[in-house]
Amino acid sequence: MIARIQGKIVERGEHSLLIENGGFAYEVSLPAASMQRLESALLPDGTVRLVTYHYHHVDKSRSIPVLIGFLNEVERDFFLAFITVSGIGPRGALRALNQPISLIAKAIDEGDLKFLTSLPGIGQQKAKLIVAELQNKVGKFGLMKDTQSTPAPRSGATDAEEEALAVLAQLGYKKQEALAMVAKAVEKNSAAATAEELLNEVYKLKKTELQGDHTDG
Repeated sequence: MIARIQGKIVERGEHSLLIENGGFAYEVSLPAASMQRLESALLPDGTVRLVTYHYHHVDKSRSIPVLIGFLNEVERDFFLAFITVSGIGPRGALRALNQPISLIAKAIDEGDLKFLTSLPGIGQQKAKLIVAELQNKVGKFGLMKDTQSTPAPRSGATDAEEEALAVLAQLGYKKQEALAMVAKAVEKNSAAATAEELLNEVYKLKKTELQGDHTDG
């Protein structure tokens, strides 16, 4: 199974890349949410490094290997959560994720069926299933930003805090911002024992802050 790929982009389509690596060229499909941020992910030497989801699409008597690429593990994690919803396979998820992941996660958390049904291939029934199966499970994805940085763990941080900081780095938060967010989450919920619980707490706090800003305005 191909889990990651790095190489030179030799062709670029609307929804896919042809990446050359070691004399081979691999076709990698990307959801629009990832494709829109591709330029920011290019390495100094012009190559790109993608985390991939590798599966076989069965078409009649043929089994076709398919690579779907993401800019980081967090994007792939959201994709993997999305395809757990009944009736949504890899191809459907690839097509549907044409908006920033943070917005899709926010819509799921808030039960925004209007937004979800605006995604390609997502009708009213599928939107309801997405909310039913993923609501309150995708908080960390609602924190996603468009820029990337690498916050370092704070002194004395637990494994859960370090993991949460690493995820926030992939989501695009700056070092000091991420440290402050995790510290607030720990203060709010000292019982949080995993990175997932901490990130959900961070999301709740962020959501409360945004609601407060709207109220003040």
